[in-house]
Amino acid sequence: MSLHVKPSTTTDALAAAGSALLSDWAREAIAARGRAVIALAGGGTPRLLYPVWAARAGLDWTRVILAFGDERAVPPTHADSNYGMVQEALLAHLDAAPRVLRMAGEHPRLEQAAADYARDLRGVLDADGRLDAALLGLGADGHTASLFPGSAALDEAKRWCVAAPGPDGTSRRLTLTFPLLKRARHIAFLVAGADKAAVLREVLHGPLDTRHLPAQTLLRDAALDVHLLLDAAAAAGLD
Repeated sequence: MSLHVKPSTTTDALAAAGSALLSDWAREAIAARGRAVIALAGGGTPRLLYPVWAARAGLDWTRVILAFGDERAVPPTHADSNYGMVQEALLAHLDAAPRVLRMAGEHPRLEQAAADYARDLRGVLDADGRLDAALLGLGADGHTASLFPGSAALDEAKRWCVAAPGPDGTSRRLTLTFPLLKRARHIAFLVAGADKAAVLREVLHGPLDTRHLPAQTLLRDAALDVHLLLDAAAAAGLD
């Protein structure tokens, strides 16, 4: 296993490449295990990918289970909800409905919501607890999912999902943790925009400091199957 870097010239080409990769992984999982469990990302770049995936996938969506990498502490109808974004950008365009495991961001006790979500995941994953694929993004501060620099969630060694602070230190999120993400059969990072060029270079080529740059935990682990999909602007800082 190693890091596979896949540059695209435009964000449209990036979305097409990402959707093709997710479709390949889903078909592989369905053929091997009868279903595909895929964790989705929020954010602007995945939002561009999801309609393309819906149009081009050619999947038996009834055999697909969609989970989430993270969620804000808001109800599903809120403008900031990752679930709401996926509903609008992906689910509304499908002829057949996949099973969706939604994170209950509106729950009054996020710690309980995190425990409930981990239980739901255990109900659909094999005994080895492996997602078939995880789609992730890279924040300008080096975070991925809602695993932010310096967060106590970075130290989690057992739980699959936790309540964690947001980037401002006061808002709250639900997030999958590295003990689960590192088990994923495949991981795709989708990175776009000139504002990500500097941090991407630091994550890939700077000193290894996973508390400062949490995404290094996955992008610098040679034992994982990680695919880095990036557009020309994000790649500008790389050799």
